[in-house]
Amino acid sequence: MASAPSDDLFDQFLTDRGHETEPVRWDRSYNKLQCPDCGALHDMGAATCSVCGWVPEA
Repeated sequence: MASAPSDDLFDQFLTDRGHETEPVRWDRSYNKLQCPDCGALHDMGAATCSVCGWVPEA
């Protein structure tokens, strides 16, 4: 019986084909958090983007 591929192997497979495998998080601009979707700036304590509603992946 074949074993399931490891997560690292699967991540490498996706990466080789142009997919991101890292969780998407806030970008940083000086002392602010920047939404990677719309570019809006927020205070460091922000949990969601108040402009487009984006939420960082856990």
